Amino acid sequence: MSVIASLDDVECDLDEWTDDATALLAAASCADCELSLVVCSDAAIQRLNAAWRQKDQPTDVLSFPQDHEVILGDLVVSLDTCARQAAERGYSVRDEARVLLVHGLLHLLGYDHETGPDDLAEMAEAERKLMRRLGWIGEGLIGAAHQGD
Repeated sequence: MSVIASLDDVECDLDEWTDDATALLAAASCADCELSLVVCSDAAIQRLNAAWRQKDQPTDVLSFPQDHEVILGDLVVSLDTCARQAAERGYSVRDEARVLLVHGLLHLLGYDHETGPDDLAEMAEAERKLMRRLGWIGEGLIGAAHQGD
């Protein structure tokens, strides 16, 4: 298992991100997998979101899966949005980053919450399970987004 991590245009403790991504891969039974992780600003993720999803706005996490047995793909996380969402939820930035890593990894593994209510529920449960398995704070991004529904 390996995590290749890089910073685009922000400063943060990349070792924490790498440690968390490595723990997540182990918890998700992806011990033989490789993951690429980029931590960037809202401006950088907005360019990617516009180019790949035709949504000209920043987002929290983007997943770019690879059609490969070992190389899962790329996760891109906006540190700006991560920090904003952490403040809104009363989390630390690291706790919110973990939520985003779990969400993004599940997309790389084929989960898609935008394809219907059953898929939404399935991905939300997978997020909760991984968060609990790792002892991380929160129910997952879907749980946070649908809190009070």
